[in-house]
Amino acid sequence: MKRNKKKKVMFISSIGGHLTQLLQLKPLFEKYEYHIVTEESSITKELAKEYPVSFLVYGARNYLFSYLFKFSYNCIKSYFLFLRERPDVIVTTGAHTAVPMCYIAKLFGRKVIYIESFAKTTTPTLSGRLVYPIADLFIVQWESMKDVYPKAVYGGSIY
Repeated sequence: MKRNKKKKVMFISSIGGHLTQLLQLKPLFEKYEYHIVTEESSITKELAKEYPVSFLVYGARNYLFSYLFKFSYNCIKSYFLFLRERPDVIVTTGAHTAVPMCYIAKLFGRKVIYIESFAKTTTPTLSGRLVYPIADLFIVQWESMKDVYPKAVYGGSIY
């Protein structure tokens, strides 16, 4: 007899607006075995009380020298988080924290779903441009973004 095994989904994003958008997907959490990955801060530590969550190091690109070390560390940690959690699908609302995980997922033949930022109505984000070529499903929240990402699917607002 076959068991109905829930798919494992990793929801990943940077902190701030990207995480706020990601948490709008909360109704999906109960449908899947899930894990959240975001950057560590005093705010995100509170998430651990409610959700299964892992943290990456926060690093803003405006401090390039330290960012290079933090980004490298996050790439390595992402690899080990991926191996530990073994998700079937990555769902992300983006920013730099999520990009390495998307590429790691593709390396292991997993699905990547990217949701472009609600704040972007006519221009792409850097993470969107990096993930677009490998995404299995690329969702935009504004019809006008279909001009920027022709293969994207218009999903409407997640707010």
